[in-house]
Formats: sequence, C-alpha cells, structure tokens
Amino acid sequence: MAPVAPLRVEVDAGPATADHLRHLALVNYGHLTVMQVRGRRTRGLDLHLARLDAANRELFGTGLDGDRIRHHIRHALGDDIPDATVRLVVFRPDDAEDVSVMVIVRPPGGMPPDPQSLQTVEYQRPVAHIKHVGAFGQIYHGAAAERAGFDDALLTAPGGVISETSIANIGFFDGGSVVWPDAPLLAGITMQLLEPALAARGLPSRRRTVRVADLPSFDTVFVSNSGGVAPVGRVDDVTLPIDPKLVGILLEAYESVPWDVI
Repeated sequence: MAPVAPLRVEVDAGPATADHLRHLALVNYGHLTVMQVRGRRTRGLDLHLARLDAANRELFGTGLDGDRIRHHIRHALGDDIPDATVRLVVFRPDDAEDVSVMVIVRPPGGMPPDPQSLQTVEYQRPVAHIKHVGAFGQIYHGAAAERAGFDDALLTAPGGVISETSIANIGFFDGGSVVWPDAPLLAGITMQLLEPALAARGLPSRRRTVRVADLPSFDTVFVSNSGGVAPVGRVDDVTLPIDPKLVGILLEAYESVPWDVI
C-alpha cells in the first residue's frame, strides 16, 4: 500500500515548505478529498467542493471557497500535467487564522479490473462521515489484508454489520435495486455519482443493514472509490456470485458520468 511518488506538492499555490510538512507530521488533524483528473477535468467536481466545504465548517468553523480550491488544483497541475491523481489536504498551520490547502499530484490511477477479494475485520473509522487525515486504523487493517492475500479490508461492526472497506464504499445488487450499508460510513463521491446513474438504468438505491452472512444472497457485490468500480469475488473464504449483466450496467453507469472542467 506504499503511495506512488508525487509529481508535485504545493501548499496554497506555492512550494510546500519544511514548516508545512512539519505541521502535518506532528498534528494529525485535517480533511481531504481525492480525485482522478483527465485532460484537466474530473468527475463530480461540485461534490468534491461541497465535501471540502462541509468538512471545513465542521472541523474549523468556516467555509471553504470552491474557486480557491479550483485555482490551487489548476496551479499544481500547471501546463504540463493534464492527467493525474490529485489529493487535496486541508489543515490549519499553528497560529494561523485561515486554513491551508495542500495539493499532491501523482500519476493517474484506477480500480483494478479483476474481481476484488476482501478480508473482514471488526473496525469502524472514527468520525466516519468525514474523509479525514486520521487514517492509521484503516491503513493498518488494509495492509494486514494485503499481507494475507486480499485486496482490501472490509470494515464491520459487532454482529458482522458492514460499513465500508478501508478505501472504498461497498454496494450490493439485490435484483431490483442497489443496497448501500445503513451504517457509519463516508458517502464517497463515486457512490454519490453512481446513485442517479444507476437509477436512470432502472436500479434505484436504498439503505439497509447488511451483514457479512447476507453477502451470498446478493446477485453481485461491488466496490467504488475515486479510482472507479469493480465487482467483489470473495470475502474471507466465501466466493460471491458475479452477474456479468449487472457488472456491465455498473460500468456503463460509471462511464456515463461527465467530466467537469476544473
């Protein structure tokens, strides 16, 4: 799970300094979003900006201007990087009145096309509705799952109640609809984009409690994050059904989402 080396790191549209990095190393408090950029466009830009604004109000007591965020992304991409994985981290330096925005530009990425395998672990992210920098637990469990031969960890509550994976949302096709866990989780940008796109294809979304024991009863299980979507083929030692038609609808719905100019 080692991160890909960045192509560029900026803070407030300037070079990241030792003081910026020192603060982030010592103070584990802030929020973020991650997006795929192609041709200086991204999917769900308004949702990313709304996420950053809402988290900033909750963590720092003030909104975060969307035009400022767009300017910082464009500046970090420059004229030479049209395609990238962009990670924005918002934090407040010591004694500063306003927050700072770090933009980390890495090579473009995506979801592996093969069915994913997940290892269950009893763990819930703290303040799960915010995409925040305090990620030790999910990184720990995700890395442990990889060492055990899985792609990711599936986070559960007592009784096997499913919430999300360490890096993605998880969804379930039950024949006539898409089920998302009714549990503490981050409403991912791709999840939010998929809901109307799948509804337009006759698969409305709903929320309900889903347990690990329920998984074989679904027609197809899938994961989604900023890298895309993929079916889930195995959880622990249980092989799950994968309906090629439903996977095709899922991929078509995802690919239909337009790209927004940053």
